[in-house]
Amino acid sequence: MDLIYRLFIYLHVLSAVASIGPFFILLSIVKKLRTANEAELNAYLHTFRFVVLLTKHSGHVLVSTGVLLIFSGPWTWGTSWIIMTLLILFCSLFFLARAFSPTLRKFHQKDEDRTVLAAKLNRSIWIYIILLSTMLWLMVVKPVLW
Repeated sequence: MDLIYRLFIYLHVLSAVASIGPFFILLSIVKKLRTANEAELNAYLHTFRFVVLLTKHSGHVLVSTGVLLIFSGPWTWGTSWIIMTLLILFCSLFFLARAFSPTLRKFHQKDEDRTVLAAKLNRSIWIYIILLSTMLWLMVVKPVLW
């Protein structure tokens, strides 16, 4: 059982990296969205959508392995850092659903200002990074909050 638990931990950490890491790449892409021509814009938007999709699926693995770790490990659902992680997780799911796709669709509309849209995406990326980093901190430090 110890080997299986360690495998769950490895998959959990790997999926956390895959959920957070790609968003840092998006920060450089957002800068290029402001001035990209139509062909470049399509490539950047495709990359952006792919990263969001990748992190969503990594999040599925992250949640699944987290549940398996709770069932097979020493932690319970009532542990304060797990409750806070779940609370932030639900907030980040609602945020992710609304933060990127509606804004990405607006880039092809002629009357939209790309600078404003790029700034909105940049802000959303940082908010999401902070949410995910907070969850990561809770999982690593495992603070007793109450």
